Amino acid sequence: MTPDLDRLFQALGDPTRRAIVDRLAEGPASVSRLAEPLGVTVTAIAQHLQVLEHCGVVRTEKVGR
Repeated sequence: MTPDLDRLFQALGDPTRRAIVDRLAEGPASVSRLAEPLGVTVTAIAQHLQVLEHCGVVRTEKVGR
């Protein structure tokens, strides 16, 4: 699968998404753990993760409920 570079650069153009990718470079983290230092809601982080997952930058996994 060839990445859509326009979509990838658009996704990484957002500072919140870049901060998420930077944090995830250290290892897996929960959505709530990602939201804490950024001062945004868990819902907003989930939406950012959807964008990043759609371009293949991150992979999400539901654990628990």
